Formats: sequence, structure tokens, C-alpha cells
Amino acid sequence: MYEVLFEARHSETLEDLIVYKQLRDDSLWRRPKRMWMEMVEKDGKMVQRFVFLNE
Repeated sequence: MYEVLFEARHSETLEDLIVYKQLRDDSLWRRPKRMWMEMVEKDGKMVQRFVFLNE
């Protein structure tokens, strides 16, 4: 599980980024927003990479 901390912008490319925290160990990560929102294949089905659970 992850917590989205904020959206940011890459300083050179201006690409939108998502900055998030992995809850099991508090490690911080960033991923391009387009990847955050994309569909991926899991068990032969297309699903959203991340799914919103609650606020």
C-alpha cells in the first residue's frame, strides 16, 4: 500500500510526477503521472496500476 504525498513537476522535462510513500517501510518514491494512471496486465487482465482505497 502507498500514500500519495503530492504531485510535482520534473525540473528539466516539466513532466508531471507523483511522489508517494510505501507504507510498509516509509520509503519515498516518484513515478511519472502517466505511469501512475496507466493500465497494466495482471493475471491476463488489464487493470489500473494503482487503485484508490480511501482518503
